Amino acid sequence: MTTTPTASEGGYAPEHTPRLSVSGVLPHVYKAAARLDAEARKGLDPKLVELVKIRASQINHCAFCLDMHSKDALAAGESVERIVQLSAWEESRHFYTEQEIAALELTEAVTVLTDGFVPDEVFARAAKQFEETELAQLVASIGMINFWNRLGVAGRLTPGHYHPGSPKH
Repeated sequence: MTTTPTASEGGYAPEHTPRLSVSGVLPHVYKAAARLDAEARKGLDPKLVELVKIRASQINHCAFCLDMHSKDALAAGESVERIVQLSAWEESRHFYTEQEIAALELTEAVTVLTDGFVPDEVFARAAKQFEETELAQLVASIGMINFWNRLGVAGRLTPGHYHPGSPKH
């Protein structure tokens, strides 16, 4: 796996300095959230969870989480092509299963609450693709990545240094 070149190595802009590390300042909150995240995704397909986390992170502009979950998706066997297409999944639906499409629709609806409530038809399509327990786990997983995104964006966490298997967030 390659690492991101530094400004001096490749002429890229310098990294910004993180503003706040909740894991460092409030480790008990971080650990509780990590446990909740693990429970939320238990039993779900790991590649599906990573696609959901990447899509929510794209919407929320969380570069740190995009870095982490793209690398985790690749480590879980996801293809580069499907990860790259996520930002335009509606126009590249043929890359995804009906279950994944329903999960991505639900991810967008739950993540972008400024548009209003989660539409009944979006929820109904997800309910057709997932058993009730799985659907609840999916909703909880979407909620958790939105939580992590907010910590990452507020803390201005720096992407590029995560390696799969490292502690998350």
